[in-house]
Amino acid sequence: MWHFFPENYMWSYQIVRMISQSYFGGGEVNEILDAASRMKLGDLESFHHEWMRIGNKSLSTANDAMDKGNKETARSGYLRAANYFRTAEFFLQPDDERKLPTYLKGVESFRKGGELLATPPKAINIPFEHAVLPGYYFEAPGQSKGPLMIMFGGLDSTAEELYYGPAQLLNQRGISLLALDGPGQGGALRIHHIHSRHDYDTAGTAAYEWAVENLDVDPERIGVMAVSMGGYMAARCAAFEPRFKACAIWGAVYDYNDVWAKRPDNHPLAKILQHIFGVEDMPAARAMLQHYNLRGVAEKIQMPTYIVHGEDDRQNTVDNAYNVYNDLTGPRWLKIIPTSSPGSSHCQVDNITETYEMYDWLKEQLSR
Repeated sequence: MWHFFPENYMWSYQIVRMISQSYFGGGEVNEILDAASRMKLGDLESFHHEWMRIGNKSLSTANDAMDKGNKETARSGYLRAANYFRTAEFFLQPDDERKLPTYLKGVESFRKGGELLATPPKAINIPFEHAVLPGYYFEAPGQSKGPLMIMFGGLDSTAEELYYGPAQLLNQRGISLLALDGPGQGGALRIHHIHSRHDYDTAGTAAYEWAVENLDVDPERIGVMAVSMGGYMAARCAAFEPRFKACAIWGAVYDYNDVWAKRPDNHPLAKILQHIFGVEDMPAARAMLQHYNLRGVAEKIQMPTYIVHGEDDRQNTVDNAYNVYNDLTGPRWLKIIPTSSPGSSHCQVDNITETYEMYDWLKEQLSR
């Protein structure tokens, strides 16, 4: 993976992540590089400020275009702004008074942009325990009683972010997408205070049953997928909800406790981890992590399962993919992008085209 900041992997990863999403309307490469060039490495205020700066600039462009009736330009501006605001919120601490307003500003921008798409996504809320799981239904046009993928993000993802790639790539293949903020994610956490849980299949089942009851989809052609930490979530859903037709794991997680065992308590994502768990310190978070593994779980998955993973993944090392694959007892596919190849980093942000085979595989599985 190319490092904009040679001394800092985490910051460089966020830059490459944004560039990857820019191909799907989530930014403009030169705006991203300009913002990065103005940042003071290691200064989180600088990180937040620069993303807010270009977010507000894009939002102003969008609003001006709307005032003039130029909906195409407005759409582009709103969708870029939404992803810039999402990134601006990324490293804000849970107790920072700017965190929720920044998140909501991104959601509002995304919805304004989404309304201007040829097929606007439908904002939805799935009842779950004491509240709801928010998300979006991205319908593939002309697919009455067609296939559907239910998708969760990762540790830090939001349902809005899943438009910049997955929604478009699935829709192009005639597959609708139900993109969700599951427990510990996006609005489920920030608005409804639903924390993460190791039995993520409860959310998967709730989503499946809601989709069958409320969407014009074929109940026999619904799959589940997730990205990054979501690799654990998707596998857990597939293991305990046999009605799913297929499972796609975009970045495997076999033992999330083991992933964090290699990270110090002051890791840049430590506060985010505590936030999603609803705990006050890392010892409490580490106690919860002990339940986040697929031992005795992966072998329960009977549906066709596809895993894609990079050999240079520095967040969830490649052994996670091998361990999940080897425990599977049903039909299984494994794609490893070899070291030093574009796409070999975490979740292929350094070459998103390496995931296209996964979407082709889903098209084949859900057409049967």
